Amino acid sequence: MDLSLDHSVILNNGVKIPILGLGTWTLRGKRAYQAVTWALEIGYKLIDTASFYGNEEDIGKAISDSKIDRDEIFITTKVWNDEQGYDETLKAIDRSLKRLKLNHVDLYLIHWPVMAKRLDTWKAMEKILEMEKAKAVGVSNFTIKHLKELLESSSLIPAVNQVEFSPFLYQKELLEFCNEKGIKLEAYCPLTRGRKFNNPVIKSISEKYNKTPAQIMIRWGLQHGIIEIPKSGNKNHLFENANVFDFSLNSIDMEQLDSLDEGFRLVDDPLFYE
Repeated sequence: MDLSLDHSVILNNGVKIPILGLGTWTLRGKRAYQAVTWALEIGYKLIDTASFYGNEEDIGKAISDSKIDRDEIFITTKVWNDEQGYDETLKAIDRSLKRLKLNHVDLYLIHWPVMAKRLDTWKAMEKILEMEKAKAVGVSNFTIKHLKELLESSSLIPAVNQVEFSPFLYQKELLEFCNEKGIKLEAYCPLTRGRKFNNPVIKSISEKYNKTPAQIMIRWGLQHGIIEIPKSGNKNHLFENANVFDFSLNSIDMEQLDSLDEGFRLVDDPLFYE
């Protein structure tokens, strides 16, 4: 599989999204600004944030100060739970754009499938797309059940479903469903925040390829066709996470990694959102 940091995939509405980006949850203030600055210098093109993260202003400033052409950077942000509903979501995108100092984002997501609000929120996403305040819209933390409900109520198919996904939370059925519907899966916490780096299988495969556990786990996701957005505020780790394009995992090792699934979650289970 011939991939690179510049590689993009095409979403269901024709918009291109980079396959590897920077997640920014917990990065705020100078840390957020510095991480985004480093990432852009290294060659990252996808930056993921959310109104809930409290760092949109810092990220907007880093993007502006980078002097990189706006069209070369893919920005994702999300509408938070207490901002959902039709009218509130339309206000929320404007607040995010103001903080980011942008006319549009490349991808706008519903952060969580809030009961009694998510379908009205999706109607607002349709309007946001129509008003060109986002080039693509999608969801985050949606289960198959949530996606089916949404697809039954709207002709607009989400471009992306961003979920927690790693070898230890291998959501195969969700991946297959999204692929079947033309929804691109994007993984947050693909590195399990380092909690599983000492797993014997991870360590063994890591030694075999002379790569770090983080690089093995990112490459696994990429080979499943998933967009990966590992978070880091460490410059060395940003380099490390991007250095995954000079090797590929063979089918036996991919199967070994697939078998590590144990439903391991670091974030809330979306099943709680009925």
